[in-house]
Amino acid sequence: MKKLLLGGALLAPLVMTTPALAETSVEEAQRLYREHCRHCHDDGSPHGEYTPMTLIQAQWERYFDRKFEREHRKVTDDKFGGVPVTEAISPEILEKIRQFAIDHAADTDQPMTCG
Repeated sequence: MKKLLLGGALLAPLVMTTPALAETSVEEAQRLYREHCRHCHDDGSPHGEYTPMTLIQAQWERYFDRKFEREHRKVTDDKFGGVPVTEAISPEILEKIRQFAIDHAADTDQPMTCG
């Protein structure tokens, strides 16, 4: 019985902290934006500084639907082995970044930077 109680006492902190360590979908999307976009679109960048709150929702939707592919297909990403950005970012990751930008655009209740 003592072993069972001792084992439970040792595991309790792990069980109690695990949910706190889990990344939320917003945190994941923000991390993905930082990882894939920020190094080329940070403050002072020749490519322009972009964060979700740079544009309003309709502008982000139009950008991702009409311009992203065209503007990034010939841009190589040294951070990801020199492949074109459109190959370095999977469709699944791009969708998370897109949704993050739209959900946290300048005209939302929760505009965000990626600081």
